[in-house]
Amino acid sequence: MRIPVVTSAPDRRRLLMTATAGGAALVAGALLARRAAATPESARALLQTLAKGDYKDGKISLKAPEIAENGNTVPITVMVDSKMEGADRVKKIHVVADGNPLPGVLSMEFGEGSGKVEVQFRIRLAETQKLVAVAEMGDGALYSVTREIKVTIGGCGG
Repeated sequence: MRIPVVTSAPDRRRLLMTATAGGAALVAGALLARRAAATPESARALLQTLAKGDYKDGKISLKAPEIAENGNTVPITVMVDSKMEGADRVKKIHVVADGNPLPGVLSMEFGEGSGKVEVQFRIRLAETQKLVAVAEMGDGALYSVTREIKVTIGGCGG
């Protein structure tokens, strides 16, 4: 006696409909990308959570273009003038942006053996906004610097 073998191959029509629906969902998600939710207040609140205290000017500098023609890759350099010894040692650096979907950009810790503190990175900026960098020193002192970057074409869907 022969037993018929039944295969359940997906039919092409159902496969095409599923693929089309999935593609449409991806396109809709890209079109409805999240707009900037960070504000100057949320950026300040995040900084106060990360590094509580009063901020002083000096010691830290932030190098960035004044105008970013394309917000997709904006080069940033944060430098701290420090001997990296005792109270003058840099413990942490925090960078926040007040116009991106989330305000937190970068947080780094530095150990006893760290040398010159200079951090370079690229950031995606949604719109013209301010970046704030804070350095926390070994004695608890906090130094900050603010830099506004004008963005002509946003990198986060803007």
